[in-house]
Amino acid sequence: MALTFEQLRSDVADVLGEDPADIPADESLVDYGLDSIRLMTLVERWRRDHGVDVAVADLAEKPALEQWTVLLGAES
Repeated sequence: MALTFEQLRSDVADVLGEDPADIPADESLVDYGLDSIRLMTLVERWRRDHGVDVAVADLAEKPALEQWTVLLGAES
């Protein structure tokens, strides 16, 4: 199953305990409570469920959904 932008948003919202609609595409997710543990949780989920191969450090450098969409090759 391909990873989509909406799936990214939903998964991020899940680990942050937020509503997906409250997660902006263009703002730093760190400002919304994303930390290294939650980021590792997301990466493991995406590896398991979607076969994504990405380094946690690459996502940590650019912690916004619109940037992750490109890094992860997610569908818009």
